[in-house]
Amino acid sequence: MQIFHTKGTKLAKISQKQFSMEREIQGLIEANLQETFGLDFVKSEFNLHGFRIDTIAYDPESRAFVILEYKNDRNFSVVDQGVAYLNLMLNNKADFILEYNELFSSKPLKRKSIDWSQSRIIFIAPEFTIYQQYAIGFKDLGIQLWKVHKYSNGLVVLTEVKPPIVKESINTIIKGNPAARKISKEIKVYTEEDHLNRTADLNKELYLELKSKILAIGNDIEVRPKKKYGSKLKLILSIEKDQMTDPSNKDRLTKGVTEKPEKRVFLTDPKDIPDILRLIEQAYEAS
Repeated sequence: MQIFHTKGTKLAKISQKQFSMEREIQGLIEANLQETFGLDFVKSEFNLHGFRIDTIAYDPESRAFVILEYKNDRNFSVVDQGVAYLNLMLNNKADFILEYNELFSSKPLKRKSIDWSQSRIIFIAPEFTIYQQYAIGFKDLGIQLWKVHKYSNGLVVLTEVKPPIVKESINTIIKGNPAARKISKEIKVYTEEDHLNRTADLNKELYLELKSKILAIGNDIEVRPKKKYGSKLKLILSIEKDQMTDPSNKDRLTKGVTEKPEKRVFLTDPKDIPDILRLIEQAYEAS
């Protein structure tokens, strides 16, 4: 990929720069966790039972803790370290809750309010080998890879690295690994197929039709299945209420929308898809 910026009618190439050390990547991400991953920062350099975790964060959407690890080279095992750290978290839940509650004492977490099945670890590095990409190619492994690049004009680009193939369950290879077995029992990575298999036919048809139209809005839109599901097709739009213009009759679609940051709109009738799409396009443009 080549990146340029314009100088009049001329293009000037923007060169990629190297990170001096892992700490530089860590400082950049920790200072911008909300902007980059939508996470709340909890703790840096967390030491527990001989392990040192780079960053602990909390995902308010999935109600789960997230571990972030930073690398400035490609010589590490994502599965070995990922499994070890996730196992450490699941065996020491109280320690993670304590760290969060010490920082957010006004809104403490309770053990039962956390969804440990959505725990995950994110590795962030300039590059990953093809072996590392294939290593996370299991449909129920809570490990993500993200590439981070910086450029001479101050531009920083984060890109998720998806495994080339995702078919098998991690259970097929973990028979001799007690830590991995524990993770496979507690952590669940959801897919579209999981949700569609337990969805009524009408909602399934509405979802598939709406999905195809949403993906056509921009090539930077992707599907990220979450745990939550229900009997209705609910859309959560990240847009201020005064930026929304409801095209439906008498603002029918947004009548119940409040001033909360997340705007919830329900789709129950195929005839509403064109108007729903206009609301989605407004949220996309606002972001």
